[in-house]
Amino acid sequence: MKKSIFVLIGTRKGAFFLKSDGKRQKWAIQGPHFLGAITHHVVLDPRDRKTLIATVRTGHLGPTVYRSTNFGKTWVESAKPPAFPQKTGGRVVDHVFWLTPGHPDEARVWYAGSSPQGLFRSEDGGNTWEGVSGFNDHPQRVKWNGVEQDQTPDGGKMHSVLIDPRDPKHMYLGMSSGGVVETTDCGKTWRALNKGLDRAFAIDDPDVGHDPHCVQLHPTQPDRLYMQNHCGIYRIDRPSDTWVRIGKSMPKPIGDVGFPITLHPRDPDTLWVFPMDGTQVWPRVSPGGKPAAYRSKNGGKTWQRQDSGLPRAQAWFTVKRQAMAADHEPTVGVYFGTTSGELWMSRNEGAKWSCIAQHLPHIYSVETAHT
Repeated sequence: MKKSIFVLIGTRKGAFFLKSDGKRQKWAIQGPHFLGAITHHVVLDPRDRKTLIATVRTGHLGPTVYRSTNFGKTWVESAKPPAFPQKTGGRVVDHVFWLTPGHPDEARVWYAGSSPQGLFRSEDGGNTWEGVSGFNDHPQRVKWNGVEQDQTPDGGKMHSVLIDPRDPKHMYLGMSSGGVVETTDCGKTWRALNKGLDRAFAIDDPDVGHDPHCVQLHPTQPDRLYMQNHCGIYRIDRPSDTWVRIGKSMPKPIGDVGFPITLHPRDPDTLWVFPMDGTQVWPRVSPGGKPAAYRSKNGGKTWQRQDSGLPRAQAWFTVKRQAMAADHEPTVGVYFGTTSGELWMSRNEGAKWSCIAQHLPHIYSVETAHT
């Protein structure tokens, strides 16, 4: 069967798909899907390679989830999208932000993270969703998140829902302004995992004031996690409970502030980040208008600037936390989408970049898929 590679793009005005073969030389664009609706995340189920789930916020109907089994030819809305029960004191899902397919042993399970921060689980392939009460009703939830409406511009996010490939009961969550938490009993109980992190907000409690932007777990070495944080780039090697700031070795004029972090699918020492201007006003643009990815091949000890093919000056975009991804090809392809609606890719692990789509709406997320 002929191999196809897809890049799934969520934007402020709908979803778009790019398709290519294994050579990744020519790309065909499909879409838009959900034109005019905010699409935060689109994910292909790697277990069956045919089920697409998309989180959509429509202008009049609010937040929901759609499912397709024919690669977007038709979509069916979830019969019961993620929602907080009315008894939770007025908490209402503003949008569903993050999607994670369940463990391979749980074929129809999905997880979703919302804004404000909530965790939801589906056991029927995304048709109906229930809140994970162990987190959503946790007595420390409000403390971890600071306030219901944190200082994230469009609301606090539950993101980086990570499942240990060795154990479906072992999970991590990342929360904007809420830190990282871990469960070993499928969400019944949780504990904070923030030791070693610098804090974005000065609060006496050491588990409060943390702001992870994106957390990744390496699939072949799941005891290693990386984080792009409001306060730098970090790594943890379990069973240690202490994060180490590996971003200190980034060039000082660039710094180690950004939103996305992406891992090589087979090499746990190789990762990419996309720095942004982290000065006091936080303009959320490329430093100096000169965008570049940075790659480390030794777990963050040293970093290499990768800007070949990218604009040399006056390019003031940045890349959001979900908008950078890697494929699984022998020579890994790396992709990122920009706030100015461009999709860039490298066929050679960041050595050279090319723009493969432009004039799209503001890009929120980028995922790769193989069929």
